[in-house]
Amino acid sequence: MPSQAPSPARWQAYTALALSMSLVGSYVALSKPLVAVFPVFLLAWLRFGIGGLAMWRWLRKPADEPPMTRRTRGLLFLESFLGNFLFSICMLFGVRLTTAVAAGVVMSAIPAVVAILSWLFLKERIGRRTVAAIACAALGIGLFSLQKPADTGTMVMVETALGLPLPVWGNLLVFAAVVCEASYVVIGKRLTDGLGPKRISAIINLWGFALVTPAGLWAAWHFDFSAVDAPLWLLLLFYGLAASVWTVWLWMTGLKTVPASRAGVFTVMLPVSAAAVGVLFMGERLTGMQLLAFGIALLGLVLATLPGRDAAPKG
Repeated sequence: MPSQAPSPARWQAYTALALSMSLVGSYVALSKPLVAVFPVFLLAWLRFGIGGLAMWRWLRKPADEPPMTRRTRGLLFLESFLGNFLFSICMLFGVRLTTAVAAGVVMSAIPAVVAILSWLFLKERIGRRTVAAIACAALGIGLFSLQKPADTGTMVMVETALGLPLPVWGNLLVFAAVVCEASYVVIGKRLTDGLGPKRISAIINLWGFALVTPAGLWAAWHFDFSAVDAPLWLLLLFYGLAASVWTVWLWMTGLKTVPASRAGVFTVMLPVSAAAVGVLFMGERLTGMQLLAFGIALLGLVLATLPGRDAAPKG
């Protein structure tokens, strides 16, 4: 079969996926100053609350939407539990213990994890172009991990817990968030077969709000809201809208057109944007090898979007 250029609709889906993951990366990095002030469960509760206020109109069932089956309801719960609730908790606790750049590196593993899960659960055949794209992402992770962060000229004492440095625990929690995010991609592909992006976004946000409300209320009862400065409230507003509304809607919009395994390659935008925010706004530094690593990861993105004879997913 001859190579064909992606249709305009496919390019729009690619753009939506890339923008979604870029926003995720930015709020992963920007959540670091938020978790320094807000307790994690309170921050997650406020995030879902902000999203719920922004999307309450999206909860209404469209006239052309078929009735939801028990299986669809179960998938919506799992999508929220893994992709919203557990992802947020693991990511926020993890980012508190590690750096924005390190968190971005660990999250570069998402494309490979998505590919494995989409092969196992969606039975997608992964074409050579997609395999090469995933390999580039993995190579970028390896190069980044082998390179030590740039020397800041200061000695830092690292605390430990259960014999491991706290940054290691932070990276393990971020990897748990990786597995949750990959599950979110695969389950989301199933959901887009019958539900629209707006409705999915609103329902899973509502589930996330319900799951975190008990812990969120307890944390709010013991928190001094008057001690939070105005700029941090603005950052919280951006975090809530980006995490609960914009990124989910953009991602579900892209997934309606793009196979999950290929969509997973776009998650390389997450570590790139997270590291960029860490460098530009938080004083973190990148070495030349780390820049090369990100360049290789972005090459994988190019391979995933160029026209080719990639295998189609199984129906």
